[in-house]
Amino acid sequence: MDDRTRTEVEAAAFRRLRRHLLEDRPDAQNIDLMNLAGFCRNCLSRWSQEAAAERGVEMTKDEARDWFYGDFAAWKAAHQSEASADQKAAFERSFAENVGGDAKS
Repeated sequence: MDDRTRTEVEAAAFRRLRRHLLEDRPDAQNIDLMNLAGFCRNCLSRWSQEAAAERGVEMTKDEARDWFYGDFAAWKAAHQSEASADQKAAFERSFAENVGGDAKS
């Protein structure tokens, strides 16, 4: 497979993953994804922000989230619920292991 085709296939797979997480399985909570897999939708938006920066394109955290989710605030209000104490504790551990640092900062 040539580089251009590989890039196109990777981009198509990413778009399908994004659609799956946003449209097919909006019930899967970000905190559960993070606790189970070590990444969530917000990580994907952050990775997109980092990839843009590597290419000289400035994107704020809010812009990256809106780029990934569409309207982040509206998506969050419609699909994300309050996390339990157990979920929050597990998230603190997962965040430190997978992202580094304190999840509250």
